[in-house]
Amino acid sequence: MLVKIGDWLDERFSWREVWEAVFMRKVPHVNWFYTLGSATLFVAIMQGVTGILLTLYYVPTPDHAYDSVVYITTQLPFGWLIRGLHHWGASATVVLTVLHLLRVFYFGAYKYPREATWITGVILLLVVIGFGFTGYLLPWDQKSFWATTVGTQIAGLAPFVGDWILRIARGGRDISAVTLARFFGTHVWILPATLAALIGIHLYLVIRIGITAVPKKDE
Repeated sequence: MLVKIGDWLDERFSWREVWEAVFMRKVPHVNWFYTLGSATLFVAIMQGVTGILLTLYYVPTPDHAYDSVVYITTQLPFGWLIRGLHHWGASATVVLTVLHLLRVFYFGAYKYPREATWITGVILLLVVIGFGFTGYLLPWDQKSFWATTVGTQIAGLAPFVGDWILRIARGGRDISAVTLARFFGTHVWILPATLAALIGIHLYLVIRIGITAVPKKDE
């Protein structure tokens, strides 16, 4: 019965070809450094899952944001675990992404024909940093408030477009409820959509072009 269902689906979706292309492809001899990409993907998925769970109770308003975070951490069953995973997972994502890019650069895996794979990886790093910056304000405590004040002020020092960037980031001249709403919307809608699209392109390029083997020392 299951074989017939599998054949029926394969005739319409060619899922066996996809399975073989993704999971049965030949991989050159590699080492543990090559697992950094998979580790980064795993942590990114964990961030998405824990982030969705947090949005069920988080309230993105100045009057209730901090109280909702306290409620999640102290009263919600396993809320401390979910928030802890999300909090430390954010740092782990940045660290793993940087290490992954350093490995690619060190082994020369960014060269032809993998330039596009490298470019999407660099853009992914920028998106990950954007996640960290926008998410830092969401607890709406003193530390996050003043850190965002300093961060947006630094962005506002850019030549010619600094004041425009500052107003766009804050939604005005000062940090306000508009800033919190803007950061929350960017954190849960714009950046996740961008991240998902870039990961899809990045994985497609990895599967289509393949990965490099560990460079051999000249004898």
